[in-house]
Amino acid sequence: MNQIDKMIKNALKEDIPSIDISSEYLFHDEVSFGKFIAKQDGVISGINVCKRTFEIIDKTISFTVFKQNGDSVMKGDIIATVSGKTKSILMAERVGLNFLQRMSGIATLTSLFVKETIGTHALILDTRKTTPNLRALEKQAVLDGGGTNHRMDLSEMVMLKDNHLKAAKSIHDAVETVKAQIDSAVKIEVEVESVSMFKEAIMTRSDIIMLDNMSLEDMKTCVEINNGLKKLEASGNMTLQRIKAVASVGVDYISVGELTHSYKSLDISLKF
Repeated sequence: MNQIDKMIKNALKEDIPSIDISSEYLFHDEVSFGKFIAKQDGVISGINVCKRTFEIIDKTISFTVFKQNGDSVMKGDIIATVSGKTKSILMAERVGLNFLQRMSGIATLTSLFVKETIGTHALILDTRKTTPNLRALEKQAVLDGGGTNHRMDLSEMVMLKDNHLKAAKSIHDAVETVKAQIDSAVKIEVEVESVSMFKEAIMTRSDIIMLDNMSLEDMKTCVEINNGLKKLEASGNMTLQRIKAVASVGVDYISVGELTHSYKSLDISLKF
């Protein structure tokens, strides 16, 4: 069983522990046709997950996709259609929509942040602030919205944050200690909170330096000192209103936790 199927089946088991008591006794072999309709403008993500949800419930269901992941939609657009046994559609409806609405909400929000970086080389990154057990789907939604994935998990790359550095002797010692024990292909990122910390970090064998909760003035100073030596990531309080100004400073990345922890689901309905 692949990861997405496992997520879907767990969600269906949560929603239907035994039977759908509403539909099971009302319908038998009746057939219905439904349309997935966008109730607001946005960007689609998770249509494949939604489709798979219906297929897992009933492999005889016909699910036709009109809007692919990453496509923009306007209010009133038909995203997909579904036809098959009425009770099967009703059993899959809520779980399929939950995936589709939430992933599309993330993709829509991400697209708004990405638009603010136009004209700069800054990329919008997600974070690990994801819903437990749904990270793969939420990070896919970020990609569908035009964003870029940061590390998927703690095993993918080294990130030495404030608590790591407080427990270490120095930034230099922390980087060197880890560097001596990891594969040369694994990147190291160091978080700094001031220009003085940045000056220490730039002298290490780190690959990326995160400028955390810095003012625009301090970020500009760090970009000038860096002069293209290392990749720079801006983080902390990265609201939609700040992105254009931060991107214009010259950083390479801007990480935004809001993408996966404060999004609003896109309003989509299934109508027979």
